[in-house]
Amino acid sequence: MRVLVTGASGFVGSNLAHVFAAHGADVLAPAHAELDLCDRAATRRRLEDEPLDAIVHAAILNDPARMAADKAAAWQAYVGATRTVVDAANAAGAHVVLVSTDWVFDGTQGPAPESAPPNPVNQYGFLKAASELVVLERATRGTVARIAGVQGVHRVHRRAAPRRQDHGFGYLVASVVATLRDDVPFTVWESPAINALATPTLATDAGELIWRALEREVTGVLHCCGGEHVDRVGLARRAASAFDLDAALVLTGPPPEPPGAPVPHDTRLDAGVTAARLGVELPDLDTQLARLRHDMEDVPCPTT
Repeated sequence: MRVLVTGASGFVGSNLAHVFAAHGADVLAPAHAELDLCDRAATRRRLEDEPLDAIVHAAILNDPARMAADKAAAWQAYVGATRTVVDAANAAGAHVVLVSTDWVFDGTQGPAPESAPPNPVNQYGFLKAASELVVLERATRGTVARIAGVQGVHRVHRRAAPRRQDHGFGYLVASVVATLRDDVPFTVWESPAINALATPTLATDAGELIWRALEREVTGVLHCCGGEHVDRVGLARRAASAFDLDAALVLTGPPPEPPGAPVPHDTRLDAGVTAARLGVELPDLDTQLARLRHDMEDVPCPTT
């Protein structure tokens, strides 16, 4: 299978490319300088003669301040880029997969099934929800793969996390582990204004589910996440146990400042339909943490 991955230099995209290559795929991972998805004409010229079986669209504009300041640029980077990718996939006769997010939900719908209508509360969730519609309504063969609370190792930069604890769920385990390894307490934020409940996903596990969807030509909405819901402090304490660290050092307290925009509180995903369609059993949290510990061996953790 020949697969083009957009955003392959990023955290999620690098893991997708890693998984696909491990399955023997011919993976194309063009840099932004080679493939500017906001330039429709250039993208069409770049891909029109490229034999492709699939395009997996993981590229995002990961700059909240810029997105808030320039809403037209944000729209183009998400919705416009997705339209460009879908049109390119249609022209190539390729399957297109959009990597989306649990933040398309408003924080009151969890555990949200695949059929639940999105109701985003912030710009990022809105742009992802709009991009989902482009795929579902425009693609000849299109899949929306929602992921959640992503944990893992950056496969390009070889680090365990791109940032520390924030108002979302992503990368929390790496931050906890880095701190507890120094025998320093870690304060897990607790607040009704932040993402406090989710269904964590190991980035490579999400890649495996997307790969299976490509193999089986499964279209529509999928929840490519783990098989267990957890709150923030529960995830931190389970991580401490999985990494043989002192869970007593996991404390709780308020975030240092409120989020700059609304954040969905409960983004748990129900992935029962996805598991049935893909013919898999979704991994529990302890299984994911054991895999993550293996992946993080010999990889430097972020400073805290």
